Amino acid sequence: MNTRLLAGLLFAVSIVGLSLGATLPLVSLRLLDAGASTLHIGVLSAAPAAGMMLSAFLVDACCRHLTRRTIYLLSFGLCALSVGLIDWAFEATWLLGLLRLGMGVGMGIAIILGESWVNELSEEHNRGKVMALYATAFTGCQMLGPTLLAVFGAHSPWVIILVSLCYALALVSIVWTVPNDYVEHGEEGDKSFSLGGFLRVAPALCMGVLFFSFFDAVVLSLFPVYATNHAYAVGVAALMVTVILTGDMLFQLPLGWLADRCERTTLHLVCGVVAMLIGL
Repeated sequence: MNTRLLAGLLFAVSIVGLSLGATLPLVSLRLLDAGASTLHIGVLSAAPAAGMMLSAFLVDACCRHLTRRTIYLLSFGLCALSVGLIDWAFEATWLLGLLRLGMGVGMGIAIILGESWVNELSEEHNRGKVMALYATAFTGCQMLGPTLLAVFGAHSPWVIILVSLCYALALVSIVWTVPNDYVEHGEEGDKSFSLGGFLRVAPALCMGVLFFSFFDAVVLSLFPVYATNHAYAVGVAALMVTVILTGDMLFQLPLGWLADRCERTTLHLVCGVVAMLIGL
């Protein structure tokens, strides 16, 4: 296993998690304080997710024409720019929406390729643990985002400054750890696997990803707004999000360990049933 590349990918996805965890509630809370409607907040909160969806259609073209290091540098550069300009974008809704969309595109490409490369690096006997480590790095730093808001406040410049500095470190790490080679492609005659084909082959997996994405966006963007509207202080509302994400982080490695030792479809089904029962 290429441990240097793995370390670089883990660090990179940690920064993605931190910026997502910090900026989603930050934007929502600032818009709430500015008197924005819930529809306005909801639409802008959905912009990063829309960018991530858009990124899925860009990944293949990027891999065909750019090296791995270049793709990652461009993706993280776009994210860094989108975060660094947030403070100047609240006066113009279109600019804020464009920045959030761009951040989603950059994050989406980084997450899709990072997860693919980590999966490629890991061996079958420990793939569950390695992928769980990747998810733990993402969720653990995502959890720190609301904590920064609780410590500094939603209107403090320090949140954006710290996240921007972390992106600078990520760019340096990418140069050092990610190889400057092209992603290997199959032969042109190979049968392609379309999005529709994937939906038919793995509908349960698609629904699980959809549920997790919805949960993530609601918790980070709208839960702080909900808590603030129920008379909780901003710091307390942010810490509530941190508590929820802590559970997400703590169970990644145990579930990854189980995935290496039992039938993965059964584990997926059990997790889905437990989540449904908790929701009831």
